[in-house]
Amino acid sequence: MSTELQELLDSNRQWAAETETREPGFFSRLLKQQTPQYLWIGCADSRVPANELVNLLPGELFVHRNVANVVVHSDLNCLSVMQFAVDQLKVRHIIVVGHSNCGGVKAALMDSRVGLVDNWLRHVQDVRHLHQDWLDGLPAEQRVNALCELNVLEQARNACHTTVVRDAWVRGQEVVVHGWVYGLHNGLLEDLQITADRAESVDPAYRRALARVKQRYAH
Repeated sequence: MSTELQELLDSNRQWAAETETREPGFFSRLLKQQTPQYLWIGCADSRVPANELVNLLPGELFVHRNVANVVVHSDLNCLSVMQFAVDQLKVRHIIVVGHSNCGGVKAALMDSRVGLVDNWLRHVQDVRHLHQDWLDGLPAEQRVNALCELNVLEQARNACHTTVVRDAWVRGQEVVVHGWVYGLHNGLLEDLQITADRAESVDPAYRRALARVKQRYAH
């Protein structure tokens, strides 16, 4: 096993050279400022690389990732990212993105004990408990992905209820919150259609999106 990770350094140099050849002056322009229009709040899973999935270059997507794409009001890390993105970078869209077959969601569903992260996954278990009766009525093989989607809806709603987003809406700033899910099996993103651009639209958007999820799994 390499102790120097030279292969990664070599790959970085190759990428930088190819990027500069393809777009001369790219890095010097990037150095001056970043002006992303999107904040991506996603899972830390290595199979879900945010920029690559939407084919955006560095500087075009502001990213926060954690286990199971959780947004909670006590997480100062996530809230600080949101605050900087909204207040300083003026992003126009916040996208909470989950993915199919999420290991964190699976652990929360199965009550698996995996270590310190169990405490973090209590937030996902709260989502499970909220929808327990409906989840119990699904075939066992569908429950993980169903909970992945339910978790996106709940975390997107949480994002809408943060002081960061609420304050932006009060002052008339354009910020739209979305909830998406990524399919590991096909590489495609799906809009779960929980889309809110003001406080009054949050609960109706959540209810409609929840009904769509449940209707889809009914077939």
